[in-house]
Amino acid sequence: MKLTINKSKSCGTIIVPPSKSYAHRLLIAAALTKKDVVVKNIDLSEDIIATISCLKSLGKEVVYKDNTILVKNNNCLLNDELEFNCNESGSTLRFLIPIALTLGKKVTFIGTSRLIERGIEPYIKICEKQNIKVVKDETSISFEGSLKSDNFEIVGNISSQFITGLLFALPLLKKDSTVNITTNIESKNYIDITLDVLKQAKIKIEKTNNGFKVFGNQEYQLDDCIVEGDYSNASFIDALNYFDGNIKLLGLNEKSLQGDKKYLEHFKSLNKEYSTIDICDCIDLGPILFAFASLKYGGHFINTKRLKIKESNRINDLAVELNKFGVIVNELDNEVSIDNTNLHRPNEILEGHNDHRIVMALSIMLTQFGGTINGTNAVKKSYPNFFKDLKALGIEVVEDAE
Repeated sequence: MKLTINKSKSCGTIIVPPSKSYAHRLLIAAALTKKDVVVKNIDLSEDIIATISCLKSLGKEVVYKDNTILVKNNNCLLNDELEFNCNESGSTLRFLIPIALTLGKKVTFIGTSRLIERGIEPYIKICEKQNIKVVKDETSISFEGSLKSDNFEIVGNISSQFITGLLFALPLLKKDSTVNITTNIESKNYIDITLDVLKQAKIKIEKTNNGFKVFGNQEYQLDDCIVEGDYSNASFIDALNYFDGNIKLLGLNEKSLQGDKKYLEHFKSLNKEYSTIDICDCIDLGPILFAFASLKYGGHFINTKRLKIKESNRINDLAVELNKFGVIVNELDNEVSIDNTNLHRPNEILEGHNDHRIVMALSIMLTQFGGTINGTNAVKKSYPNFFKDLKALGIEVVEDAE
C-alpha cells in the first residue's frame, strides 16, 4: 500500500501497543504450562500471529478475544510429522526450534525466503553434534532427531534469540544442561526478558560465569498475566515529541527490562548535538535513531553490523531512502555515520523494503517534510495500528489510489 503523509504536527494521548518481545515469550510459556493460561494485552501483529499458529501446531488451542488470549492446554495426540509456519518472524522460528526438537518427531519450519536466508547457524552446529538431521531449502528447514541434555556452546553475537530458544527448551529435558556463551552477548536485555518470563513460569535457571545452568525435568507453571507496553514501538511515536509534537504515551513500565527503553537517553543525546551511540543492546532502534539523527545534528553509530541481517539489510536500504532526503549514510565494518548537511524534502517516492521499522522511521521523517512512501503494509509485522495511531494524533495520512 502507498501512503502520502503531509507535513503536520501531532498532539494527543496514545496507549502504547504491547511488547512483542514479552508477548512471544509469555505465549510460549503459557503453551508449555499444563493448565489453561490467560495472557492479556495482545496485539495480533503478523509476528504474534505466526507464534500463535506454531503453538497450534504443538496441539494447543488458542482463543483470541478483545486483545486477550486463552491458551488451552488439551493433551492432544500429535502426528509423527509436524509443520510450523513462521511466516517472517525470526523470534518464532528461533524460539520454537529447540522446543520442537524435544518432541522426538520430524519437524519442519517454513517461512519466507528472507527468513530462511537469515539463518540458524548456531542451531545447525548443535544439531551436527547431536546427530540431528537437518534439511534446508529456500523456504523451509526440517529436522529429524531429539534434542538431548548436554553442555551446549553457542555464540552470543549473532542473535540472543538462539540463547532464548535453548533456555525455553532445556528445562523440558530429563537431565540438567549448561549453556556456555562463547562470545560477547549482544542484545543482552532480550535474554533478561526471557529469564523474567521463565521466572514467572517457575522455571529454575542459574547464571554461571559464562552462561547458564538449566535444571532438567521441570514443569512450566505460568499464571494468568498481562503484556506490558512496547518501548521499541513507543520510540517511533515519542520521536514526534522532539519535533513540535505534544503526545502523552500510556502503558509503559518505567522499570521495564526492555533494552529498547534506551531510546529515551539516545533521543536526548541526539537532540543536543552530533553524538556517538552504541546500539549493541538495542539493535532494533537503528532505523528510528538513524531517522532522528537525520532530522537533528547527524550522528555516529557503533556495533551496527547486525542491522544487515534483519527483515532487510537495514543499513543499505536506509541509506538509499535517506539519500532521497539529502542525507548521506557512510558505513564502515561495524559503524555508521549520518551526515544531514543537505537535508530537504524527499525528491522521489520512498520505498519500505518490506521492513516494518524502515517504514515507521521514514514515516516519522515525512511528518516534517511531506511525501509518499510505498510498501506501508509492512507495519503489520509489529504495529498494525501505526498509521491509525498517527491519524489519531493529528498527522495527515492519505491513502494513494493505485
